Amino acid sequence: MSYSSFHIQKASTQEQKHTTKRLTEDQVRLLKSNFDSSKKLEPERKQQLSRLLGIPPRQIAIWYQNKRARLKNQSLEHDYSRLQLQLESTLVETRHLQKEVEQLRGELNKVQAQLAQQARHHSYYNNHQPPMDYSIFACGEEVGSSSRSLEDDVDISYCFGEHVFGAEEMYADACMMGSDLRLVGSEKTSF
Repeated sequence: MSYSSFHIQKASTQEQKHTTKRLTEDQVRLLKSNFDSSKKLEPERKQQLSRLLGIPPRQIAIWYQNKRARLKNQSLEHDYSRLQLQLESTLVETRHLQKEVEQLRGELNKVQAQLAQQARHHSYYNNHQPPMDYSIFACGEEVGSSSRSLEDDVDISYCFGEHVFGAEEMYADACMMGSDLRLVGSEKTSF
């Protein structure tokens, strides 16, 4: 094949490509209805449509290919739009949560400052007060460890921390709180 015959053949092929006819509305409508029923074009169906519409099978195959590509692009655009909306919603929620975190941090800082102030106050108070002794003593002896009864100690005073109580006062308070300090049989209940 000579150089000139190759160019002539190539030019005639290009003319054939450009000579494909534009589809009429009826042809497009028939192709769309067939496409809606089946997205994939079988060779037998392509030949039938070619005879029915009077267009080359290659043009039908290209129309199907382009239609699938447009459908895929539309689907991608729809997915992209949906993802954009989700992203915007997530960004709004993120900003809202960041504001809430800032607010909670502010509240936490206030509470921590109050706790620190209370700790400083209690530290000062504890450093300037004598320690409290919550054990009960009678005349220098711890009560409850001996076998002495409450009736033996009626005239004795008891110290509880800084507070001094008489035996009768403690007995009355204990009875009001539900303690049973009564005599049981002939045996006395120890305090």
